[in-house]
Amino acid sequence: MKTSLFILNDAPYGSERSYNGLRLAGALSALPDQHVNVFLLADAVGVAKAGQKVPEGYYNLQLMLGKVLRKGAVRLCGTCMDARGLKDSELVEGAQRATLAQLAEWTAEANQVLVF
Repeated sequence: MKTSLFILNDAPYGSERSYNGLRLAGALSALPDQHVNVFLLADAVGVAKAGQKVPEGYYNLQLMLGKVLRKGAVRLCGTCMDARGLKDSELVEGAQRATLAQLAEWTAEANQVLVF
């Protein structure tokens, strides 16, 4: 099985970098023999905040993240969460606080690393 690591840095809305990263992560996770890990850094930790309400017809990153979580894993930089006042209880189900050491492990194990 191949493992892809996606590292997202940008806020959930405003630019489309996190959106495009999750689009590709979702497409890859739908392929056979693919495992996808997503690590959220900096403002991207907001991607995993539960309860997102967006205008009708607008993409919802919480829903997109759920698609990845079905067959992959999502971790958030704990330091980045703390800096933004994001609590573990506010995260979408399945997303978890992590450390830079976890990111280092995932990076070493991945067949490919994509940064958005």
